[in-house]
Amino acid sequence: MYVSPKVRLNRMFNESGRCLDVAIDHGVFNEYSFLDGLENVENVVGQLVKAGPDAIQTNYGQSDILQRIPGKNKPALVMRVDVGNPYNAETHNVMFSALQNENEPLLEAIRMDASCVVCNLLLLPGEPDLHRLSIKNISRIRSECDKYGMPLMIEPLVMKVNSSRGGYQVDGTKELIVPLVRQARELGADVIKADPTEHVEDYHEVVEAARCPVLVRGGGKEDLKQIFQKSYDFLQQGTKGLVYGRNIYQHPNPTQIVKAFMAMIHQNATVEEAMNIYVNDDK
Repeated sequence: MYVSPKVRLNRMFNESGRCLDVAIDHGVFNEYSFLDGLENVENVVGQLVKAGPDAIQTNYGQSDILQRIPGKNKPALVMRVDVGNPYNAETHNVMFSALQNENEPLLEAIRMDASCVVCNLLLLPGEPDLHRLSIKNISRIRSECDKYGMPLMIEPLVMKVNSSRGGYQVDGTKELIVPLVRQARELGADVIKADPTEHVEDYHEVVEAARCPVLVRGGGKEDLKQIFQKSYDFLQQGTKGLVYGRNIYQHPNPTQIVKAFMAMIHQNATVEEAMNIYVNDDK
């Protein structure tokens, strides 16, 4: 019997039709700066589960930490199924993007009862082969998702050259982001985790191009008040939620940040209300 991806997505998106996905899958990309705050993954997952986001995004090697927690009231599992080297501070002679399991790319996600899988769609200056590899990965896993009713989240990433600051940097140019998001949808995305545009007021064009739920990705760590303001503004543009990692797990109190984001996403809390939730730690 065919199972619709909607069945699994119902565990990820609550009654509001929105979602906060906390990403802690950074270690697989082999970049030291990503690991600050993730030294003790068990502790991080425990704090996040206590805070109650809609989903936690992990790799296969981390997923057991979430899934062995007893009880049914815990975040949905979103599992990353690809790995690459575009995030490092140095540009490598050979850039790659590969599925972690080439033969059965959904096997681990199905075994760990994931609600969704996520895969990159990379667009880097001067690296057309990396874009081609991303499309190849997505095409491979899309057919498997169709077979097993697994939702596919595609992450279209438009990056600047490393020389701009060193390490992976988001290019917020609307004219690059919108076509890549459209390509992600044409390749079969059920959910799109998209870059923020440089100008927030342009983001409705990203949402329109996607024709499926769009979650705005966070990127590097920023001032908390600024993050809350940007998040609120993007939500007003029609996005269905947020995927944040370092802006949650690298803060000293990730639990309260999650609670604040959840209020913004599901209860339309203002920036000031979100700041009050963060400050007033009720333990």
